Amino acid sequence: MNNYLPEGYLISSAENRELTSSIRGLEKARDQEKILEATAVMCDSDLNITVDLCGIKGIIPKSEALLAEENQKDIAIITRIGKPVCFKVTDFTRDAEGKTVVMLSRKSAQAECRENFIMKLTAGDVIDAKVTHMEKFGAFVDIGCGLISLMTIDSISVSRISHPKDRFTVGMNLKAVVKSIDYETGRVYVSQKELLGTWLENASEFSVGQTVAGTIRSVEDYGVFIELSPNLTGLAEARDDLTVGQSAAVYIKNIIPDRMKIKLVIIDAAKKDSALKSPKYYYPSGNHISHWRYSPPGCGKVIESIFS
Repeated sequence: MNNYLPEGYLISSAENRELTSSIRGLEKARDQEKILEATAVMCDSDLNITVDLCGIKGIIPKSEALLAEENQKDIAIITRIGKPVCFKVTDFTRDAEGKTVVMLSRKSAQAECRENFIMKLTAGDVIDAKVTHMEKFGAFVDIGCGLISLMTIDSISVSRISHPKDRFTVGMNLKAVVKSIDYETGRVYVSQKELLGTWLENASEFSVGQTVAGTIRSVEDYGVFIELSPNLTGLAEARDDLTVGQSAAVYIKNIIPDRMKIKLVIIDAAKKDSALKSPKYYYPSGNHISHWRYSPPGCGKVIESIFS
């Protein structure tokens, strides 16, 4: 039974190390059709990928590097160099010097992942994901064996951000919830904000009278919006000496659940530390969400997600 995880999750596992460390282990993996991982170390002019299998040479031919898609670009192969790649062992051959070369297929691993995992997902399923690259409109994440899904910027958190880099770094491991899936194309859209807690869950971490750290997310004529956590923002009085992205020390003046309001007083502001931390997640032990309501009971404004 294979585990269908983002590339990089399997590479340090005991089973993966055992099977990729010898010809016997690789033969066993071929016979059992195991999905393995190793680091891609080189791409030749024909876009064949060389993989280091503990001193044994592995080759993923260009034709076996990616699950066939329209408008496939060579950069999708080249950018794997120096990173873990998944594959299945398909054959053994020898080079001109008589050394064993292991033939591998990433496409085969991706096809199995798509059939046995991706196509069996339903909206509301909570899965592992890994950030591969970012654009202003959203983050692209690996949700299994290098298969990519889009997390639009408005799905990243309730607190508004200007770019996914405000929240993520490339290579960051995440949890995501399946927002929708097209079973004809296998295209999946994911979200994260539903896993970052409701207003009440986030607000319960704070109390009136505390002075805490936050991040300035928006500076308006009528006030400054300061993020206390990815799904919680408060409002302070307007100031013209602040910029988006600064870190701020803020005094919590009031917390008003029925209006989803937190009133803040800015004590100090400085350049924000560039280090990003993984967020705290809130989701059921069954790894599935049917309905998520951010708004507190009795609040006139309703923010919710319904997964069908």
